[in-house]
Amino acid sequence: MRKYFLWIALILFIAAGFGGLQNIDLLWKTGLVVGFSSLAIGVGALKSLEGYQYTFWIIAAVFAGLLFPNTFLNIGGVDLRNKWLILIIIQLVMFGMGTQMSIKDFTGIRKSGRGVLVGLLGQFTIMPIVGFIIAKTFGFDAEIAAGIVLIGSCSSGLASNVMTYIAKGDLVLSVTVTAISTITAPIMTTFLMKLFAGTFIEIDFFNMMMSIVKIVLVPLSAAMIHDALKTYGSGVTKKINYLAIISGLWLMLAFMLWDSFNLVQGSTTAVLLEIVNFISGAFLVGVLYHLLYKTNNKVDVFMPYFSMFGIVYFTLVTTAAGSDNLIEIGGLLFLAAILHNTAGYLFGYWLSRASGLDKKQSQTIAFEVGLQNGGMVLWFSRVYGEISNLRFSSSCF
Repeated sequence: MRKYFLWIALILFIAAGFGGLQNIDLLWKTGLVVGFSSLAIGVGALKSLEGYQYTFWIIAAVFAGLLFPNTFLNIGGVDLRNKWLILIIIQLVMFGMGTQMSIKDFTGIRKSGRGVLVGLLGQFTIMPIVGFIIAKTFGFDAEIAAGIVLIGSCSSGLASNVMTYIAKGDLVLSVTVTAISTITAPIMTTFLMKLFAGTFIEIDFFNMMMSIVKIVLVPLSAAMIHDALKTYGSGVTKKINYLAIISGLWLMLAFMLWDSFNLVQGSTTAVLLEIVNFISGAFLVGVLYHLLYKTNNKVDVFMPYFSMFGIVYFTLVTTAAGSDNLIEIGGLLFLAAILHNTAGYLFGYWLSRASGLDKKQSQTIAFEVGLQNGGMVLWFSRVYGEISNLRFSSSCF
């Protein structure tokens, strides 16, 4: 069935070409967007290209946001850039990624300690420094320059694990570096943004760190709670269930009495209590998801698709929000992105070789350094950009 979408895509691309020649805007714009969407479905029927489905969905989202920006910023009166909607979706993205990890992944440093240390060193030095140099060299505006540094300062994501698997690299090393760089992101990403992006815009270290805790550690903790319930014995299960009950009672109490606390929004106390609420929610989500898993254990298989949907959503919305900037300087941003990622691959590989790692491990570290966590980048570009009255979205292209 899916192979027919390849023919539909071909027809739509021909229609788009005709619309472009005849200056029929609606025809060529719709042809491109729907054409790439059909292509994303159709390539799933080809074994040699099925791994590129996600790539074509991203391309379709970019074209949709770029060509129909107003359509994808507000649908049915719902602001698709609403920070709470974005927060829920990015947490779903990170939770979906977390279900593909396990607590054992964080102990991999014992088996490949040097590789993990080299990977973390490369992750949090090469990309932010190169991003800073590129931003300075190209002379981008402050908000775009900060966005490029943000991309370089984030941890690696599951894309690096997938690429390592395809390239037959050291998958254990890849997963371990991804896991550890993710849990250290609240401190490292915030520190690097303060160090490098602080020269472009004002960075609030504490609030930024707490935001990353909410979008990374909280959903990841929920996924690890599910893994603990799935992996360990009845003793651990009882403790987690007790904590889930306490968390539920705390959330009920906080919901009823929150207004009586008279907290100043954005104050340290308010932010810390908010984090406690999110962590309590993580226990409940982890336990409830595990109950769903016990009903149908195939749910873990589908969770990465929710993560992919979330990334496509962010790509669509942030491209639409930054469409004016992308049209104006999209070519320079595209060149900057190529230089940034290429530098990550090259320097990551040769740093690993210089550190005594073999070719397989070095190839793995190259992917870890060069591929960033797009979900974190896209979410933070929106939320922190809103806080700072700036727009990072164009940089995330």
